[in-house]
Amino acid sequence: MIRNLTEWDEDDKGDAEDEYEALRRSLSWTEGFGLLFVDCTPATAEKLIKDVRKDLPQKRIEVLCLTEPIENLYTKIAALPNRDSIDILFVQGLEYSIYDYEKTIKDNTERRNYSLFFVPRLLGHLNLQRESFRDHFNICFVFLLPKFALTYFNRRAPDFFDWRSGLFKLEPQGEFALAELSQGEDEFWLNQGYQQAMAGDLVDAIVCWEKALDIAPDSHAAWYNRGLALDELGRLEEAIASYDKALQIKPDKHEAWNNRGFALIKLGRFEEAIASYDNALQIQPDDTTSIYNKACCLALQNKIAIALENLQQAIALNSDEYREMAKTDSDFDNLRHDPRFQALIQEDRE
Repeated sequence: MIRNLTEWDEDDKGDAEDEYEALRRSLSWTEGFGLLFVDCTPATAEKLIKDVRKDLPQKRIEVLCLTEPIENLYTKIAALPNRDSIDILFVQGLEYSIYDYEKTIKDNTERRNYSLFFVPRLLGHLNLQRESFRDHFNICFVFLLPKFALTYFNRRAPDFFDWRSGLFKLEPQGEFALAELSQGEDEFWLNQGYQQAMAGDLVDAIVCWEKALDIAPDSHAAWYNRGLALDELGRLEEAIASYDKALQIKPDKHEAWNNRGFALIKLGRFEEAIASYDNALQIQPDDTTSIYNKACCLALQNKIAIALENLQQAIALNSDEYREMAKTDSDFDNLRHDPRFQALIQEDRE
């Protein structure tokens, strides 16, 4: 049998050219110290920096790109060898410090609701050091942050955040939108979970999606992706429960029904698996993955005739893939010597 080859759930967003123009004007006018905040994602930030370099060639522009959590931004900037010659400093990656902080407190039930009353050390230091930034750095700082991190600044670094001379909201562009979310705390965690999953860190991905669900309990994408990750980790009962939650929200997602069936087969719950595949096929009758997996399930129950009917249907829809797969799939071992099965897998391709 095979799982459905669907991607992790994704969404899409838009753009804001007017906001960029306002930001560009602010940067062109600002001389010396300044604090600007930009609501954007890493992908959007890369394009933004490139555009500003092109549009403001007279400015000396540098980028401080953080790739891991830090506790003290002031010391990072003070250590820059060319800090006295910088006009504009883009700062990326501060969200990693917030993400790391959230991970450390995820099991503390008193702090699960945004952790609003606790402050990461990074933001605590910024609150205390704002005068030092002004007095020692003749730089216009541009903090590039997703929405969730801006919420943290607003609520837990208000002394620093209130000194801002501008807040700009840039929407992401392009088709890979889940990697470019910037519209809320739950979407930040959806994005982080997606990135962790693509990197193979499924446990951390689950932590992220559960954080998204703390904020938005009706997030179909979080429940569905959580189910996929739990399934991959072999935590099948939890995966099925997560798929069930996703299907309560979006019952017409045939991929979720198929993956639910896949988990049920591995638990030996064949009748429930077949019902899951039937639901998928009611939504999308030519879903070859569900047809093939249903054939596997029926074969495992020794329901030979109907298993062959479903396998024949899958092969008719995609002979190249499913005929070859059936030749070695152990789910068909108990009908491998049946002449009808042999005819299906040996039939000439047209």
